[in-house]
Amino acid sequence: MIAIIKKSIPSGTVSAPPSKSFAHRALILGAFSDKSKIKNLSFSKDVEATLDCLKTLGAETEKGDGFVNIGGLKPEKIGEKISLACGESGSTLRFLIPVCLLTGRKIALCGTEKLLSRPLDEYERICKDNGFIFEKSKDSVTVCGKIKAGRYSLRSDASSQFVTGLLLALSAIPGRSEISLSGEIESRPYIDITLKTMRDFGIDVLWEDEKTIAICGGKPENTEYTVEADASNAAYLEAFGLFGDVTVSGIKDDTVQGDIVYKKYFADLSGGKKEFDLKDCPDLAPVMFAACSLFGGARFTGTRRLAFKESDRVASMKEELSKFGAVLCSGEDMVEVFAEKLHAPSEPLFGHNDHRVVMALSLLCAKFGGSISGAEAVSKSFPDFFDKISELGIEVIKDA
Repeated sequence: MIAIIKKSIPSGTVSAPPSKSFAHRALILGAFSDKSKIKNLSFSKDVEATLDCLKTLGAETEKGDGFVNIGGLKPEKIGEKISLACGESGSTLRFLIPVCLLTGRKIALCGTEKLLSRPLDEYERICKDNGFIFEKSKDSVTVCGKIKAGRYSLRSDASSQFVTGLLLALSAIPGRSEISLSGEIESRPYIDITLKTMRDFGIDVLWEDEKTIAICGGKPENTEYTVEADASNAAYLEAFGLFGDVTVSGIKDDTVQGDIVYKKYFADLSGGKKEFDLKDCPDLAPVMFAACSLFGGARFTGTRRLAFKESDRVASMKEELSKFGAVLCSGEDMVEVFAEKLHAPSEPLFGHNDHRVVMALSLLCAKFGGSISGAEAVSKSFPDFFDKISELGIEVIKDA
């Protein structure tokens, strides 16, 4: 799909979409319960992937308008020769590998080559240490083993998704377990999202100290759970307020989502700040790169893991920002954007099959006009993104 976005003056109020991060976690915990109801769901491609995988594993599901009734997943009853379709969802793949390791069955998790190129080394090490099967190909990973309650060690500078996946699996195992983290913890707010969701389902889990998480597993309680609004995608809406009059409603004041820092970053950017740390909020990188180009550029640290997202987000944004006249330079764990006089893009833009790149480029297109090919990538996390920005008076023409 090509999205043609006209030069516009954004104005109005829109509601933030439901959080994809909370949704994945709630669906998995709900699946382990006897029966729970997960409300305020947006059925993006990533959320659908997790839901479909849980159904394949044996969860009973009933899907309605913005909700799912789910439960009854019993790892010990999972059959032979199961294959899970993870699509392009990193959360689905990384959260469900440990779930598969509850079963003692040989299970293949399949996805795109790009998805399977993302690191899985921490799970591979755990499997090797325990004598489990871990076989990886260009489009699948096959595991077989049965984890037990106990003590596990993870590198915390690899990805918080490894920690979350193991926590979610341990929630279904009776007994006390510990996860010991080594190295500097990156994206800790995403771990806190996991802990909050687990507590909402009645699981006893806490930070025992700065590097140790203790969990008493069992079975998540039957829960009626409402997914809160998404700070990550809210940032891509509120960014239009940097040159318009935009309000995004629905974000909880006490949210543990780390990406809520976008509010401070946008205010600091408008106030002239020129350096920002993305270590704990990597999903904000594309919109921050685009936004800072409107204010003469900025320097970013904590960018090392951006190469392993839906696209190499540094390379993708470098290519697309250059079409507006901005220059992006990168080094080890840093990015600098230079922008003096931006202009309408010199050629059509490309979304790089990355939802956040498409949304970030939409910001600059609303300022200068432009078209984005591959704009359908927004369906990964925010299917109605273009409808939302249309509510702000931004003219969007979608050409299939």
